Amino acid sequence: MLNAQAIEALRVIAASIKNLELFKAEIQADLAQVKLLEEELLQQNETIIAERQVYHDLFKFAPHAYLITNYDGIIIELNYTAAALLNVLPSLLIGKSLINFVSQDEHSLFLTKLKQSLNVKSVQELEVTICPRGGQVFDALLLVKPGRETSGALGALQISLHDITKYKRLPVPQEMPSSIAPVARPNGLDGLRVLFVDDEADTRELIAAVLMQHGVEVTTVATVTEALAELERSRPDVIISDIRMPDEDGYALIRKIKALEAEKGWQIPTAALTAYLGEDRAKALNAGFQSHLHKLAAPTELIAMVAQLAGRG
Repeated sequence: MLNAQAIEALRVIAASIKNLELFKAEIQADLAQVKLLEEELLQQNETIIAERQVYHDLFKFAPHAYLITNYDGIIIELNYTAAALLNVLPSLLIGKSLINFVSQDEHSLFLTKLKQSLNVKSVQELEVTICPRGGQVFDALLLVKPGRETSGALGALQISLHDITKYKRLPVPQEMPSSIAPVARPNGLDGLRVLFVDDEADTRELIAAVLMQHGVEVTTVATVTEALAELERSRPDVIISDIRMPDEDGYALIRKIKALEAEKGWQIPTAALTAYLGEDRAKALNAGFQSHLHKLAAPTELIAMVAQLAGRG
């Protein structure tokens, strides 16, 4: 028979066990709450990432040229329209100085203005001469304001780049009768549909940006298989293709296009776009391409080629 001391000890043990069970239940409830909070945070994080991607895509595909640089003009981010104006692939411009594209006699003024822009809140205007790689020199207006990198870091400059050549070189308007209104000339390439085939994403984006600036509707694909699938859905006005691609190259594509034309009674103008100076132009033309252009050609040459192929030259 248990004595009073033993009974008291059992009572204490039972009370302790009950307390532990209550403590365990509290911990489990807390863990459940933590799990719920974790799930909410994950959901919020996914939403933030998705929203950031939306704004990043808006920046990348904006119809106007935008760049983000540091105070020395080193390019941190840029969109495809800016790369098209500078005539260089976007990936090759990151880490390079924008001053490389500014007329040499304007370097000092350009750097001074950039450094001044960091210390003011308003947008600063700067007119410079831009010299694209292998392209036509143009007069540019830069709108510069301090801001953040796309990563959120401070100390960057947000730059909007505009080609104002046509505005600066317009003749002084003469007075005209009020009954006569100027007629706007339509863009000769508006609505033209181009299918562009290239396995390099940067090239697809740059060429698409150049063409879209002139009103062209561009569809880009990475492989011959994707190009043929697109041709099953719709008929473009012009096809442009890289020659050297993995798996099936541009020559394989042109053979299949010719077979498709014979089957459907189509005639689609095609052009070869290559990155190699030693690429055989005659071979491309003999294979069935109507035109051939190097990837480093000026944007004006690309536009002229597309216009000519489409009969809108």
